[in-house]
Amino acid sequence: MGLNEWNIDADRVEARINELAEIGKISDTGVCRLALSPEDLEAVLVVKGWMEEAGMTARIDAFGNLIGRLEGRLPHLPVVMLGSHIDTQPYAGRFDGIIGVIGAIEVVQTLADQGIVPDAPIEVAAFCDEEGCRFNKGLFGVRGILGRLEEGELERADKNGVTRREALIAFGGDPAKFAESEYKPGQVGTFLELHIEQGPVLESLGSPVGLVTGISGPLWWTIDLHGFAGHAGSVPMKLRRDALAGAARIITGLQTLAASDPDAPTVGTVGSLQVFPDSRNIIPEHVRFTIDLRDIDLARRDRLEQQLRAIIDDAAMENGLTYEIREDTNSEPRYCAERIKDAIRASAAEVEVELPELMSGPFHDSLAMSHYCDYGMIFVRCEAGISHNPKEFSSKADIALGTELLYRSALRLCKAESSASAAGKA
Repeated sequence: MGLNEWNIDADRVEARINELAEIGKISDTGVCRLALSPEDLEAVLVVKGWMEEAGMTARIDAFGNLIGRLEGRLPHLPVVMLGSHIDTQPYAGRFDGIIGVIGAIEVVQTLADQGIVPDAPIEVAAFCDEEGCRFNKGLFGVRGILGRLEEGELERADKNGVTRREALIAFGGDPAKFAESEYKPGQVGTFLELHIEQGPVLESLGSPVGLVTGISGPLWWTIDLHGFAGHAGSVPMKLRRDALAGAARIITGLQTLAASDPDAPTVGTVGSLQVFPDSRNIIPEHVRFTIDLRDIDLARRDRLEQQLRAIIDDAAMENGLTYEIREDTNSEPRYCAERIKDAIRASAAEVEVELPELMSGPFHDSLAMSHYCDYGMIFVRCEAGISHNPKEFSSKADIALGTELLYRSALRLCKAESSASAAGKA
């Protein structure tokens, strides 16, 4: 089947992706639209208009989430929720998260164009702060509606000293009304997310789309190493307490651990590092850096965590340092529901497309939703596996195919909710 034989409007999807990319635009193809920023709010209001154009009622909740709802023929049924996020990294492309929101709106728009009323209600979510780069803690909005926020999250500050509380209130959110925006158990029965792969597997297979089997569990730490500053020219090497030297030992140790099994999908990254006093002729006294360790196998990740802790302890002892480890995120791997994978497989068979199955290394809003309801994901191929970079690219045809699968799968899942309800009553 080709573009002209599909239900969704590929031109409309592409136009909306391009329009949203103008908000927070950097360079020719890049985007910087940090969570709860003025650019984020501008984008949310544009997307809210598209939701309403598609026939949804739309609202911005207390957590800063944008949620649209299309009532179903049987409004008592659990909701089939679609969506992702539209906030970005500071040096990002135009597709990460965005195609999942615009694709979900296209599903509802297509239903309206064809005069179809789904059995179950459909909600489309653009969740607040999936990325986590501004306040160093992601999945904020989706965890919020599930009552899974942690103590002190609102007091986390960005690099300019603005707290999440301050940014959320300026955005229009309201911490005093969090409880009103939380979802009751069973309110959503299914969550389905369309997303670019952010990796090279689909391209290597020559496949435009893929079926996600599960999401690796991320472990995020912030580490502070404390030494003692001194003159770079006068303090002998054996008497130094160099915090950056200790950090270097830990960083290389992480790389070695993550690469120790070449057949495993383990990855380890240090993506942020701050040095104090940050002068070329002063021995570094304080270094703060982040660690991101991920694996689909929790037991293996736990073993690597213990080995990494030993490396940190040795590096501190060798360099005369003290240290603190702050755990920012610790999530177990989560696997997609078989019934949702079956719906996606059946939809792929209808359009006669091969559907390779693969795991997700990056986390997504689906990771949080997996603790609340069944979830599934559809991946779209991205060029050279590039993401979190202005060169991130997925073709119009690939995104359209992913959106068509999303549409067909959503209809199946709405009918499945209806059948399950009828069987339950019987």
